[in-house]
Amino acid sequence: MHRWMDLSQVPPGFGPSVVTIGNFDGVHRGHQAVLRRMVADARSQGAQAVAVTFNPHPLVVHAPERAPEQLLGIADRLELLAETGLDAVLLLEYTLEFAQQSPEEFVQRYLADGLNARTVVVGHDVRFGWQNAGDLTTMIALGRKYGFEVDVIADIAEADEGVPIGSVGSPGPADRRWSSTWARELVLAGEVAHAAAILGRPHRMRGVVVHGDARGRKLGFPTANLGPGAAGLVPADGVYAGWMNRVDLPAGLPDARLPVAISVGTNPTFDGHLRRVEAYVLDRDDLDLYDEQVVFEFTDRLRPTLRFDSVDALVDQMRTDVEQCHERLGVARPGLGAIHAG
Repeated sequence: MHRWMDLSQVPPGFGPSVVTIGNFDGVHRGHQAVLRRMVADARSQGAQAVAVTFNPHPLVVHAPERAPEQLLGIADRLELLAETGLDAVLLLEYTLEFAQQSPEEFVQRYLADGLNARTVVVGHDVRFGWQNAGDLTTMIALGRKYGFEVDVIADIAEADEGVPIGSVGSPGPADRRWSSTWARELVLAGEVAHAAAILGRPHRMRGVVVHGDARGRKLGFPTANLGPGAAGLVPADGVYAGWMNRVDLPAGLPDARLPVAISVGTNPTFDGHLRRVEAYVLDRDDLDLYDEQVVFEFTDRLRPTLRFDSVDALVDQMRTDVEQCHERLGVARPGLGAIHAG
């Protein structure tokens, strides 16, 4: 999949294309279904399938106090968009200057001239251009002028997710549907298993492993700590079963994907104040992960963060957590047969 960060990176003469527009935070199952249908339509027309998306979220520019925390960082958003079969993603920097384009300026520059769009896929509630002046009627009229059809499809625009181009507010839907907002609420509540049903995959965070207090190693459970620049929404404090993917190792190699127990919280037993996300690789103390980029996947929440009266009580609970992780993940214990999750 081509990844363009500016219109100047689009090759001259690119197209024809089928284009859709959105924030695609989380790239949840609703997004996936629409994008795969769009890709199939593009293939049938001999066209390229392209998604136009934005960074940061428009509300970060227009109303930062109401901007939603993003489920994913840019790297994961692009990776998941690629998995839908898209030919290209145009990731545009969202600024006040960008937002001041009229609806026609946006359509002409990006969709017609830049991407040679033959079909533009939007939702019924599409809004675009300065102060959201453009709507579905506007898009259809501009399509006639610039030579593209408009395909209106349900749930391509997440009305409860924030707002698309150039707006400062948008009403929520009357009924609940797959949405980034719903997934975000579940992750923040620690309900990662339920969030996975909306996302179509476990919730994830990505970051570089940094040095911590080495307290886990002293207790017999060495952890990989995500650095402060980690991307992805941090779930509610607690202990989770999950997986760690080592980004720099090719998939399929030994130790490229490892079962982990993930802790989110402040280590209250030791009067900690800094909120951390760290993972213990089950039954392993031989890994040097410092400075590696990793992805944590949160599969299931085992328990909330607790304060223990003694270090011994904490260690006993950590052993129990590890046992539960083996069971939830279906991973064999050393010297024992495989455990089947369920």
